[in-house]
Amino acid sequence: MATYAIGDIQGCYDPLRRLLDKIKFDPSADQLWFAGDLINRGPKSLETLRFIISLGDRARSVLGNHECHFLASARGHKKAHRNDTFASLLNASDADDLINWVRSRPFLHQDKSLGYTMVHAGIPPQWSLKQAKKHAKELEKVFQSEQLDDFLAHMYGSMPDQWSDTLTGNDRLRFIINCFTRLRFCDAEGRLNLKEKSAPTHHSGNLIPWFEVPNRRTANKKIVFGHWSTLGLNKKNKAICLDTGCLWGGQLSALKLDGSEQVISLNCDTSLEPY
Repeated sequence: MATYAIGDIQGCYDPLRRLLDKIKFDPSADQLWFAGDLINRGPKSLETLRFIISLGDRARSVLGNHECHFLASARGHKKAHRNDTFASLLNASDADDLINWVRSRPFLHQDKSLGYTMVHAGIPPQWSLKQAKKHAKELEKVFQSEQLDDFLAHMYGSMPDQWSDTLTGNDRLRFIINCFTRLRFCDAEGRLNLKEKSAPTHHSGNLIPWFEVPNRRTANKKIVFGHWSTLGLNKKNKAICLDTGCLWGGQLSALKLDGSEQVISLNCDTSLEPY
């Protein structure tokens, strides 16, 4: 039995299936972890989502910003962007089932026996893993309740940019979801900067990748994440980025979660025949 974590797919179904062939994925024995952003911007969001759902318990996925945007659009709280490609999901005969599956996904997945935790974007430096798990559950409870629509209507925005235990209501939930689905940079005090999307070598000022902040409380935990295509494959301070830019003509990558941390990547060649 093998467990692999896979970076952002974003509807690139054909490269996903080729990558699974390359790692010799056995659905009767192996397990896949998906670091969010399964859908949107790529050509085959519907095929991707249906396939991952068909894997049942052989697949573990966390919510990314594109899944959250999809839910907000599906429930009438946000117009789709010009480059969004989830119309096939919204128009599918099983659209309600797809929406319900997405909203039931977690924001954090941990396997203590393997020793890895997965989120889509990051964990702010002031949270311990125990706190991150607690805040993920807090958000998941809202996503699976009648409170969802009220939150989705107020989800967008970059404030508040710093954590406080006194935060309440949608401000509190917005900070939490921004950490799990949008975080790249913050300052030494843990104040989020959600505008900067470049690689760490190209930014200016006092911004620090979230996994490099001094005294980060999850520094001794192995954390797998995606979201940051300009960072690409990156292993530092026990944090491993797996977004290798498949959507942008880069690669789709899988990490073997067995201690060896072997990375298997596939070039996202659009000239190949459809899978």
